[in-house]
Amino acid sequence: MVASVKAGYAAFIGLMKRDLLLAFRHRSELLNPIFFFMMIVSLFPLGVSPDDGMLSAMAPGVIWIAALLSALFSLETMFRSDYDDGALEQMLLSPQPLVLLVLAKIAAHWLVTGVPMLLMAPILALLFALNPEAIITLELTLLIGTPLLSLIGSVGVALTVGLRKGGVLLTLLVLPLFIPVLIFASNAVTESAVGMPVDGQIYFLLALLILALTLAPIATAFGLRISLS
Repeated sequence: MVASVKAGYAAFIGLMKRDLLLAFRHRSELLNPIFFFMMIVSLFPLGVSPDDGMLSAMAPGVIWIAALLSALFSLETMFRSDYDDGALEQMLLSPQPLVLLVLAKIAAHWLVTGVPMLLMAPILALLFALNPEAIITLELTLLIGTPLLSLIGSVGVALTVGLRKGGVLLTLLVLPLFIPVLIFASNAVTESAVGMPVDGQIYFLLALLILALTLAPIATAFGLRISLS
């Protein structure tokens, strides 16, 4: 029992390190979603209005839409290289649980895409004249919401990884599932900016995260088996 747990832990850490190393070797794929996020958020104030009141009102929606599109932009790479070089088939044949290996892939994707957005969001929020309370809430919603996007998106990626042009289908599959995250996260930041309590929105996002963390790796593992069968 102890040996199997150690082997599973080693497989999880090893696969996650491998994905992070590959991401840093292919810097263009690593930086494209980050630059996309920065461009959307930074150019929006220039094209709309310099008025602080209008910018602060739009900030939660703009930043969260940019985060959602950036995550969607990078999802297809989660399993694509493994599918092309045959590593995905080896994952399915591995003695370690496929759900554990899938969770390692999702964790690596979040570290590469979600963490940079977390680090850049407070700086970009200053362009929209958000107050400190709203920025703290923004960071909290991104901390909860970005791994949720990776978890939900992994299911769509697993179902479309075998298709040559699965990007459009992937968008149609996962975008409707992203909408509740967008609504509650942006609403939490908006309410926080005017001093309203946001416990309900945060608890709802946490509930979604726990649900996705429980079900998404299982659904993704089944999706991969279907795509490779």
